[in-house]
Amino acid sequence: MNVKNPPASFLKSKKLFVFDMDGTIYLGNRPFSFAIRLIEHLRASGKAILFFTNNASHSPKVYLEKLTRLGFAPTKDEILTSGDVTIEYIKRHLPGRSVYLVGTRELEEQFLESGISLLSGKEDRADLVVTSFDTSLTYEKLNHACRYIRGGARYLSTHPDFNCPTEDGFIPDSGAISAFVTASTGVTPTYFGKPYAQTVDMICEVTGFAKEDMCFLGDRLYTDIAIGKQNGVTSILVLSGETQPADLASAPANQTPDFVFPSLDELDCQLFATK
Repeated sequence: MNVKNPPASFLKSKKLFVFDMDGTIYLGNRPFSFAIRLIEHLRASGKAILFFTNNASHSPKVYLEKLTRLGFAPTKDEILTSGDVTIEYIKRHLPGRSVYLVGTRELEEQFLESGISLLSGKEDRADLVVTSFDTSLTYEKLNHACRYIRGGARYLSTHPDFNCPTEDGFIPDSGAISAFVTASTGVTPTYFGKPYAQTVDMICEVTGFAKEDMCFLGDRLYTDIAIGKQNGVTSILVLSGETQPADLASAPANQTPDFVFPSLDELDCQLFATK
Protein backbone atom coordinates (compact mmCIF):
# COMPACT_ATOMS: atom_id res chain seq x y z
CA MET A 1 0.00 0.00 0.00
CA ASN A 2 1.53 3.30 -1.10
CA VAL A 3 -0.54 5.92 0.75
CA LYS A 4 0.86 8.96 2.52
CA ASN A 5 -1.28 9.92 5.50
CA PRO A 6 -1.32 13.27 7.29
CA PRO A 7 0.32 13.11 10.74
CA ALA A 8 -1.73 10.81 12.97
CA SER A 9 -1.26 13.32 15.78
CA PHE A 10 -4.03 15.35 14.10
CA LEU A 11 -6.49 12.71 15.32
CA LYS A 12 -5.58 13.32 18.95
CA SER A 13 -7.71 16.48 18.85
CA LYS A 14 -10.83 14.47 18.04
CA LYS A 15 -13.26 13.84 20.87
CA LEU A 16 -15.58 11.19 19.39
CA PHE A 17 -14.47 8.11 17.43
CA VAL A 18 -17.33 6.49 15.50
CA PHE A 19 -16.53 2.87 14.65
CA ASP A 20 -18.11 0.74 11.98
CA MET A 21 -18.43 -2.87 13.16
CA ASP A 22 -18.38 -5.62 10.50
CA GLY A 23 -14.99 -5.64 8.77
CA THR A 24 -13.58 -2.90 11.01
CA ILE A 25 -13.54 -4.16 14.61
CA TYR A 26 -14.57 -7.76 13.92
CA LEU A 27 -15.47 -10.24 11.19
CA GLY A 28 -18.60 -12.21 12.04
CA ASN A 29 -17.90 -13.53 15.54
CA ARG A 30 -14.13 -13.05 15.37
CA PRO A 31 -13.00 -9.84 17.10
CA PHE A 32 -9.82 -8.05 16.09
CA SER A 33 -7.70 -7.95 19.26
CA PHE A 34 -6.00 -4.76 18.08
CA ALA A 35 -9.41 -3.06 17.77
CA ILE A 36 -10.15 -3.90 21.40
CA ARG A 37 -6.74 -2.52 22.36
CA LEU A 38 -7.22 0.72 20.38
CA ILE A 39 -10.64 1.35 21.92
CA GLU A 40 -9.23 0.73 25.41
CA HIS A 41 -6.46 3.26 24.70
CA LEU A 42 -8.93 5.83 23.37
CA ARG A 43 -11.17 5.51 26.42
CA ALA A 44 -8.17 5.77 28.75
CA SER A 45 -7.18 9.02 27.03
CA GLY A 46 -10.64 10.51 27.57
CA LYS A 47 -12.11 9.96 24.09
CA ALA A 48 -15.76 9.08 23.53
CA ILE A 49 -16.65 5.94 21.55
CA LEU A 50 -19.67 5.21 19.38
CA PHE A 51 -20.35 1.95 17.57
CA PHE A 52 -22.45 2.63 14.46
CA THR A 53 -23.39 -0.06 11.98
CA ASN A 54 -25.45 0.08 8.82
CA ASN A 55 -26.41 -3.54 9.51
CA ALA A 56 -29.98 -3.17 10.74
CA SER A 57 -30.70 -6.91 10.79
CA HIS A 58 -29.96 -6.93 14.52
CA SER A 59 -31.26 -4.64 17.26
CA PRO A 60 -29.02 -2.44 19.42
CA LYS A 61 -29.69 -4.89 22.29
CA VAL A 62 -28.19 -7.74 20.25
CA TYR A 63 -25.17 -5.62 19.32
CA LEU A 64 -24.72 -4.70 22.98
CA GLU A 65 -24.64 -8.39 23.88
CA LYS A 66 -22.32 -9.25 20.98
CA LEU A 67 -19.84 -6.44 21.59
CA THR A 68 -19.76 -7.33 25.28
CA ARG A 69 -19.15 -11.01 24.47
CA LEU A 70 -16.37 -10.11 22.02
CA GLY A 71 -14.58 -7.98 24.61
CA PHE A 72 -15.37 -4.37 23.61
CA ALA A 73 -17.08 -3.44 26.90
CA PRO A 74 -19.73 -1.14 25.34
CA THR A 75 -22.45 0.77 27.13
CA LYS A 76 -26.01 0.92 25.86
CA ASP A 77 -25.59 4.57 24.83
CA GLU A 78 -22.56 3.75 22.65
CA ILE A 79 -24.54 1.79 20.03
CA LEU A 80 -26.59 3.07 17.07
CA THR A 81 -27.74 1.38 13.86
CA SER A 82 -29.21 2.51 10.57
CA GLY A 83 -32.46 1.04 11.84
CA ASP A 84 -32.44 3.60 14.67
CA VAL A 85 -31.99 6.44 12.17
CA THR A 86 -34.78 5.15 9.90
CA ILE A 87 -37.19 4.69 12.79
CA GLU A 88 -36.46 8.16 14.15
CA TYR A 89 -37.02 9.71 10.70
CA ILE A 90 -40.40 7.98 10.32
CA LYS A 91 -41.49 9.03 13.81
CA ARG A 92 -40.50 12.66 13.25
CA HIS A 93 -41.46 13.20 9.63
CA LEU A 94 -43.96 10.47 8.68
CA PRO A 95 -45.92 9.71 11.86
CA GLY A 96 -49.00 7.53 11.64
CA ARG A 97 -48.19 6.16 8.18
CA SER A 98 -48.83 2.49 7.45
CA VAL A 99 -45.55 0.62 6.95
CA TYR A 100 -44.65 -2.61 5.18
CA LEU A 101 -41.20 -3.73 6.34
CA VAL A 102 -38.87 -6.17 4.62
CA GLY A 103 -36.51 -7.01 7.46
CA THR A 104 -35.56 -9.53 10.09
CA ARG A 105 -37.74 -10.37 13.06
CA GLU A 106 -35.39 -8.34 15.26
CA LEU A 107 -35.89 -5.23 13.12
CA GLU A 108 -39.65 -5.80 13.08
CA GLU A 109 -39.64 -5.91 16.88
CA GLN A 110 -37.56 -2.71 17.00
CA PHE A 111 -40.13 -0.92 14.80
CA LEU A 112 -43.03 -2.21 16.91
CA GLU A 113 -41.34 -1.25 20.20
CA SER A 114 -40.89 2.26 18.76
CA GLY A 115 -44.65 2.55 18.21
CA ILE A 116 -44.65 1.99 14.43
CA SER A 117 -47.42 -0.35 13.26
CA LEU A 118 -46.49 -2.84 10.55
CA LEU A 119 -48.59 -4.34 7.78
CA SER A 120 -48.72 -8.09 7.14
CA GLY A 121 -48.67 -7.91 3.34
CA LYS A 122 -52.33 -8.92 3.02
CA GLU A 123 -53.53 -5.30 2.96
CA ASP A 124 -54.43 -3.59 -0.32
CA ARG A 125 -52.10 -0.64 0.09
CA ALA A 126 -49.31 0.83 2.21
CA ASP A 127 -48.11 4.38 2.82
CA LEU A 128 -44.48 3.35 3.24
CA VAL A 129 -42.30 0.40 2.25
CA VAL A 130 -39.02 -0.06 4.14
CA THR A 131 -36.46 -2.63 3.05
CA SER A 132 -33.32 -3.66 4.92
CA PHE A 133 -30.75 -6.43 5.29
CA ASP A 134 -33.06 -9.43 5.65
CA THR A 135 -31.61 -12.89 6.20
CA SER A 136 -35.20 -14.21 6.32
CA LEU A 137 -35.98 -12.77 2.87
CA THR A 138 -38.60 -14.55 0.75
CA TYR A 139 -39.99 -13.98 -2.71
CA GLU A 140 -43.35 -13.29 -1.06
CA LYS A 141 -41.87 -10.37 0.90
CA LEU A 142 -40.30 -8.92 -2.23
CA ASN A 143 -43.55 -9.29 -4.14
CA HIS A 144 -45.54 -7.48 -1.44
CA ALA A 145 -42.99 -4.65 -1.33
CA CYS A 146 -43.02 -4.19 -5.10
CA ARG A 147 -46.82 -4.31 -5.25
CA TYR A 148 -47.17 -1.60 -2.62
CA ILE A 149 -44.58 0.62 -4.29
CA ARG A 150 -46.29 0.26 -7.67
CA GLY A 151 -49.48 1.28 -5.85
CA GLY A 152 -47.91 4.55 -4.71
CA ALA A 153 -46.15 3.72 -1.42
CA ARG A 154 -43.11 5.81 -0.61
CA TYR A 155 -39.97 3.67 -0.63
CA LEU A 156 -37.30 3.84 2.12
CA SER A 157 -34.23 1.68 2.76
CA THR A 158 -32.30 1.49 6.03
CA HIS A 159 -28.88 1.45 4.29
CA PRO A 160 -27.23 1.07 0.87
CA ASP A 161 -24.53 -1.58 1.57
CA PHE A 162 -24.42 -4.19 -1.18
CA ASN A 163 -22.46 -6.83 0.75
CA CYS A 164 -21.98 -7.80 4.38
CA PRO A 165 -18.53 -9.20 5.29
CA THR A 166 -18.41 -12.46 7.27
CA GLU A 167 -15.73 -14.94 8.27
CA ASP A 168 -16.64 -16.95 5.17
CA GLY A 169 -16.73 -14.09 2.67
CA PHE A 170 -19.40 -11.62 1.58
CA ILE A 171 -23.17 -12.15 1.64
CA PRO A 172 -25.85 -9.95 -0.04
CA ASP A 173 -26.84 -6.96 2.07
CA SER A 174 -29.57 -4.30 2.05
CA GLY A 175 -28.38 -2.55 -1.12
CA ALA A 176 -28.64 -5.79 -3.08
CA ILE A 177 -32.22 -6.25 -1.89
CA SER A 178 -33.21 -2.68 -2.76
CA ALA A 179 -31.58 -3.15 -6.19
CA PHE A 180 -34.02 -6.01 -6.83
CA VAL A 181 -36.98 -3.86 -5.79
CA THR A 182 -35.78 -0.92 -7.90
CA ALA A 183 -35.25 -3.16 -10.93
CA SER A 184 -38.84 -4.39 -10.64
CA THR A 185 -40.57 -1.09 -9.81
CA GLY A 186 -38.31 1.57 -11.29
CA VAL A 187 -38.34 3.36 -7.90
CA THR A 188 -35.12 4.18 -6.06
CA PRO A 189 -35.50 4.34 -2.26
CA THR A 190 -34.59 7.12 0.10
CA TYR A 191 -31.61 5.63 1.96
CA PHE A 192 -30.63 6.10 5.59
CA GLY A 193 -27.59 5.08 7.61
CA LYS A 194 -24.14 5.91 6.26
CA PRO A 195 -23.32 8.02 4.22
CA TYR A 196 -26.40 10.18 4.67
CA ALA A 197 -26.68 13.47 6.55
CA GLN A 198 -29.55 12.24 8.77
CA THR A 199 -27.08 9.87 10.41
CA VAL A 200 -24.55 12.62 11.17
CA ASP A 201 -27.32 14.84 12.54
CA MET A 202 -28.56 12.06 14.81
CA ILE A 203 -25.04 11.30 16.09
CA CYS A 204 -24.50 14.98 16.88
CA GLU A 205 -27.83 15.09 18.68
CA VAL A 206 -27.38 11.98 20.83
CA THR A 207 -23.70 12.54 21.70
CA GLY A 208 -23.57 16.33 21.99
CA PHE A 209 -20.42 16.55 19.83
CA ALA A 210 -20.03 18.79 16.78
CA LYS A 211 -18.99 17.38 13.40
CA GLU A 212 -15.49 18.82 13.67
CA ASP A 213 -15.00 16.93 16.96
CA MET A 214 -15.58 13.47 15.49
CA CYS A 215 -14.16 11.01 13.01
CA PHE A 216 -15.58 7.96 11.24
CA LEU A 217 -13.61 4.72 11.01
CA GLY A 218 -14.63 1.93 8.64
CA ASP A 219 -13.88 -0.43 5.78
CA ARG A 220 -16.23 0.81 3.02
CA LEU A 221 -15.58 3.76 0.74
CA TYR A 222 -19.20 4.39 -0.25
CA THR A 223 -20.56 4.40 3.30
CA ASP A 224 -17.97 4.78 6.09
CA ILE A 225 -15.72 7.16 4.15
CA ALA A 226 -18.40 8.92 2.13
CA ILE A 227 -20.31 9.93 5.27
CA GLY A 228 -17.25 11.84 6.42
CA LYS A 229 -16.31 13.37 3.09
CA GLN A 230 -19.87 14.45 2.29
CA ASN A 231 -20.65 15.87 5.73
CA GLY A 232 -17.48 17.58 6.91
CA VAL A 233 -16.22 14.83 9.22
CA THR A 234 -12.73 13.28 9.25
CA SER A 235 -12.73 9.78 7.73
CA ILE A 236 -10.38 6.84 8.38
CA LEU A 237 -10.33 3.81 6.09
CA VAL A 238 -9.09 0.40 7.22
CA LEU A 239 -8.38 -2.37 4.70
CA SER A 240 -9.52 -5.20 6.97
CA GLY A 241 -12.95 -5.58 5.35
CA GLU A 242 -14.56 -4.82 1.99
CA THR A 243 -12.27 -2.18 0.44
CA GLN A 244 -9.05 -3.38 -1.20
CA PRO A 245 -5.97 -1.22 -1.97
CA ALA A 246 -6.77 -1.24 -5.70
CA ASP A 247 -10.16 0.35 -5.00
CA LEU A 248 -8.51 3.54 -3.78
CA ALA A 249 -7.13 4.39 -7.22
CA SER A 250 -10.62 4.70 -8.71
CA ALA A 251 -12.37 6.21 -5.70
CA PRO A 252 -14.26 9.46 -6.47
CA ALA A 253 -13.34 12.59 -4.56
CA ASN A 254 -16.36 12.29 -2.25
CA GLN A 255 -15.21 8.81 -1.19
CA THR A 256 -11.49 9.51 -0.71
CA PRO A 257 -10.43 8.91 2.91
CA ASP A 258 -8.43 11.38 4.96
CA PHE A 259 -6.41 8.49 6.44
CA VAL A 260 -5.78 4.91 5.26
CA PHE A 261 -4.45 2.09 7.45
CA PRO A 262 -4.15 -1.66 6.78
CA SER A 263 -6.11 -2.17 10.00
CA LEU A 264 -6.76 -0.49 13.34
CA ASP A 265 -3.56 -2.07 14.59
CA GLU A 266 -1.45 0.44 12.67
CA LEU A 267 -3.60 3.35 13.84
CA ASP A 268 -3.19 2.23 17.44
CA CYS A 269 0.57 2.00 17.00
CA GLN A 270 0.79 5.51 15.60
CA LEU A 271 -1.52 7.13 18.16
CA PHE A 272 -0.22 5.35 21.22
CA ALA A 273 3.21 3.97 20.21
CA THR A 274 2.19 0.46 21.20
CA LYS A 275 5.05 -1.18 19.28
